[in-house]
Amino acid sequence: MSKVTPFLWFPDGAKDAAEYYVSLFDDSRVLWVQDFPQGGPMDPVVYTLAFELEGREYYAINGGPAFKPTMAYSMFIEVETQAEIDRLWDALLKDGGEPSQCGWLTDRWGLAWQVVPKQMWQWYSSGDQAAINRTVAAMLTMGKLDLPTLQAAYDG
Repeated sequence: MSKVTPFLWFPDGAKDAAEYYVSLFDDSRVLWVQDFPQGGPMDPVVYTLAFELEGREYYAINGGPAFKPTMAYSMFIEVETQAEIDRLWDALLKDGGEPSQCGWLTDRWGLAWQVVPKQMWQWYSSGDQAAINRTVAAMLTMGKLDLPTLQAAYDG
């Protein structure tokens, strides 16, 4: 049986990124790191690694500048409270990340993230198109999502 695992290319700092990410989430850890030292077959230093975030496995490579992460691939985080939104948003922006719109941001390594309340999917699947439209209109005015404001917009 095959296994599908995301593989992330970092121009530099993949190990630092993975170690930081695992510090932010429960049930997360670096699984292994394979270094190729300078002067070896992969000069300059390149390494691959595997890590888990909340039990989901990822592979990464410190692959050099040939490719850079883009917003076309993002890590999607569902959270339940405004406190979780605030904690993760602030942590992922720390030391050089860039905020974007609608709960999106890019961390200091260039990886895009979405920090979104779980309630969004309940609202979107409610069938109440007027409430959905109000919620989306409110979300479009935000960088970091504000759960109480979104809930108020949904409620009308």
